[in-house]
Amino acid sequence: MSNAHDPEPAREPPQPSTDDEDRGPLERWTRGVIEDPEKRGRLYRALFYVVTIFFLVTTLFPFYWLLVLALTPNGLIQQGNWAVSLPAVGEVPFPAPQGFNVVAFVEVFQQVPFHLYVFNSFVLATTTTVIVLVLASLAGYVFGRLEFPGRGLMMLAVLAISYFPPAAFLIPLFDAFLGNAVTLPFLGIELFTPPRLVNTPGSMIMPMSALFLPLAIFILTTFYSQIPDGLEDAARVEGTTRLGALFRVIMPLSAPGVATAAVLTFISVYNEYFFSSIMALQNEPDQWSPLVGGILSYQTQYTTDFNLMAAASIIGVLPMLILVVVAQEKIVSGLTDGALKE
Repeated sequence: MSNAHDPEPAREPPQPSTDDEDRGPLERWTRGVIEDPEKRGRLYRALFYVVTIFFLVTTLFPFYWLLVLALTPNGLIQQGNWAVSLPAVGEVPFPAPQGFNVVAFVEVFQQVPFHLYVFNSFVLATTTTVIVLVLASLAGYVFGRLEFPGRGLMMLAVLAISYFPPAAFLIPLFDAFLGNAVTLPFLGIELFTPPRLVNTPGSMIMPMSALFLPLAIFILTTFYSQIPDGLEDAARVEGTTRLGALFRVIMPLSAPGVATAAVLTFISVYNEYFFSSIMALQNEPDQWSPLVGGILSYQTQYTTDFNLMAAASIIGVLPMLILVVVAQEKIVSGLTDGALKE
């Protein structure tokens, strides 16, 4: 019988597995990175730097190129001589400003009433965002907080509509907005004549509201379904209606989701040009042509002012850049918090 106080025999250190010799170099390197925290940390940092550099090159370079075109006189742009003179190397092909023509940012407003195009885009985007938020809040409350037969099928139908290409709706909408009389097929009986909406804000606001409504419904449904029922019940006990509970309790508690839907809708409508280019026939600011129409107005049949187009693009994108910087925290939290179920 062995004594309990006898020391335990010393354990031999683990011998390296002979299976490592059978593995390939890539498999051994992967196994070493997984098992070694220091190597794993270096790999994560390297991947972070690669992704960051790729993002900066693909995202910031177009803005840099716009700035180069805006500061370069139009005559030098058409020559296409893009090179930088280095002392020891000589001329190196690189897109650098061939001058410092800051006056282009003033000529943008002198040659064309560009501020009216920006104003049109702001009005269209703001009105569409308000309509989308109101309708999406009502639909999101129904889909997220009420139980009724066919709810999942209706939600699937709403999402399926968002996958239809906008061009599929263009011809019937344009025909309807022209104010042509609606007649019964095969009979020729005139039913009614709708008002002419072409070259008006309504011909752009209504289609764009329908296009961006499904995404807002999906975002708000996800958020509204996570609000505890007790908070809404407490508001209902105090005498608040369902609409009052929606706008006073549920929407404030779902502020990240509401902000995300609003910002995404506003940016999409602000940059939209497909419907507006068709519905604004004259492409003039008094016909509610948006921002992109103003940028393209510097291109005529015989001349193209590339520097003014670039300067107008920079001026037009600055409000969206400020909006994204200010609301980025709400956007990120809205896109991530909506995916978590408490």
